[in-house]
Amino acid sequence: MSNITKKKVLLIEPNYKNKFPPIGLMKLSTYYKNLGNWEVVFYKGDLKAFVIERITEKCVEMLNTIDKTIDWSLKKDYIYEYIKTRKKEYISEIGIDQSDYAFLIRGQLNDFKDYYWKGAWKDNPEWDRVGVTTLFTFYWDITIETINFAKLLVKDKKDLMVGGVLASIQPKEIEAATGIKPYVGILNIPGQLDKGDKQIIDELPLDYSILDEIEYKYPMANAFYGYMSRGCIRHCPFCAVPILEPVYNSYIELSDRVNKTRADFGDQKDLLLMDNNVLASDHFEEIIQEIKDCGFEKCAKYIQPNALDIAARNLNYGINDRAYIRKTQSIIKSFYDSLKDEQESFEVYKILDKYHIKKLLTSKKDNLLKAYKEVKPYYDKHFKPVPRQRYVDFNQGVDARLFTEEKARLLASIAIRPLRIAFDDIRTLPSYEKAIRWSAQAGIKHFSNYLLYNFKDKPEDLYKRLEINVKMCDELNVNIYSFPMKYHPLRKDSDSNYDYSHNRDYIGINWNRKYIRAVQAILNSTKGQIGRGQSFFYEAFGNNEDEYIDLLEMPDSFILYRFFFKWLDNINGLGPTHWRHAWNKCKSKLNSEEWSKVLDAIHNNVFTSDVIERFPDEDVHTLLSYYKNFRNEISTPGTELYELKKDYDSHPIIELRRKKYHENY
Repeated sequence: MSNITKKKVLLIEPNYKNKFPPIGLMKLSTYYKNLGNWEVVFYKGDLKAFVIERITEKCVEMLNTIDKTIDWSLKKDYIYEYIKTRKKEYISEIGIDQSDYAFLIRGQLNDFKDYYWKGAWKDNPEWDRVGVTTLFTFYWDITIETINFAKLLVKDKKDLMVGGVLASIQPKEIEAATGIKPYVGILNIPGQLDKGDKQIIDELPLDYSILDEIEYKYPMANAFYGYMSRGCIRHCPFCAVPILEPVYNSYIELSDRVNKTRADFGDQKDLLLMDNNVLASDHFEEIIQEIKDCGFEKCAKYIQPNALDIAARNLNYGINDRAYIRKTQSIIKSFYDSLKDEQESFEVYKILDKYHIKKLLTSKKDNLLKAYKEVKPYYDKHFKPVPRQRYVDFNQGVDARLFTEEKARLLASIAIRPLRIAFDDIRTLPSYEKAIRWSAQAGIKHFSNYLLYNFKDKPEDLYKRLEINVKMCDELNVNIYSFPMKYHPLRKDSDSNYDYSHNRDYIGINWNRKYIRAVQAILNSTKGQIGRGQSFFYEAFGNNEDEYIDLLEMPDSFILYRFFFKWLDNINGLGPTHWRHAWNKCKSKLNSEEWSKVLDAIHNNVFTSDVIERFPDEDVHTLLSYYKNFRNEISTPGTELYELKKDYDSHPIIELRRKKYHENY
């Protein structure tokens, strides 16, 4: 079996920012490794850099066959930089003159450098299969760019697999843009990729090792990920779930996958479940019991395992050398950087230097395993994990309309934090309020929800929902964190000539560009969330709906730098009071048709000189002048606003008030 050449599959996530790791690719990695005759590589980042990395590996292999007296892998970082930049100074850093075969070595370095720069690698694809995952529709450009680049990497374009959210929502559009027909939905039928294979890919455990193959770090990486149900009984028009998971599956067992993850990759702190409507399950009580059996009962604690031991063990077993070379080197290097004792630091540094593991590119498997044995006593001395609270998170939220007191009690019996209850429509208030109250009575104190806006709602609806949450926080003595989420179309509207699904520009029927920008400006000051504290909510959003609408009409700069511009009211006349005076003056003097045109200009949120000059009235010019974007002036040294901002920031009382405001969010 060892003499059989393995086929190669490359799994790619486009280089967008993402909180959660690509679960689909983690399952695919398990699938191919289970087949036994596949080498699996995962990548997220600059694909050109990945190509250079692979060419560098081949170059090092070649140099080691030419001159075995020198370990060329220890020069890998300089070889990589030479191929990448073509800068001759890296030739001297490589030290080819130390070799008796310097002429041949130089020739090979130039050949590999030219192999990249002349594009010969495009004629010799390395990969038997390439899989590209996709996510949100507004990541269209980077996703299409990634798919088209991936076509250069695969031997046969029919073996380029594209799947995921965007691929399922817009398969025809992706095929038109790339020539690749994507997979739609989830891989939940045996033999979908290889006829005759019995594995159900969607139910496979996740290969966590691939996350350590890349430089990118997912913010939510230390968790068990999974589903205990699939699909949703609702068919909300703004939601992609009916497309991605059209059939509701009420129960998927979790324990085996959790146990395998623990055995292979170590225990994880939290349990993050991606179910789209778990409360619709007829097996909800069983789901809760299994969550407890997995170690996530209420008040459950997590004790961090020894990550260095796990990484070195897996590296020794050859589970994923690409991942665990990076992981082991990173842990040892980070440990060295954290040491405070000079003598210990010196001793560990000697180990790093002795085994050439100060840099990732020069770190070799055998050297890392030797270094691990010598570093381990120092590492174990400092490794003192403290028990930490575990959390369960049904990240996609639960359906308020399906709540009962018993279901609330069951949810309270696990380590749930936060409990996410959808509040996308003000019309669901009776069900939503019951769900919050029952949950609070059961002992749940921490809630979170997304509030969809810019769909068919009115701007006032968002204010009402936020205010309801803030008031219930005080009444029930709980914490509800609200995250307003702007609606984006999933597909091109047949009634529109423009496809808003590929960007973030869509404006709902009851909204306008100015209001959208104002809400985003407010959220910028609250760090994207609204929590407990009525006084701070009313400060941010207004004391009532009229003040809220007034705030949405206010110039964006006045919202973003609200305390500064309030201060300027008394300094140079550039502030909300003077803006409001100009607003009221124009509103009272203009007839309804003229005022409507002014509002249209403001709501379009474009305030260039040509827009202002369309209006003959000087009072309108004055009003629109307040809508200028002052951010550049505030941040540019030498401008009047920059100097005033410095003066403002130097006042300690002002700074304390502003700090207190932000700390409440």
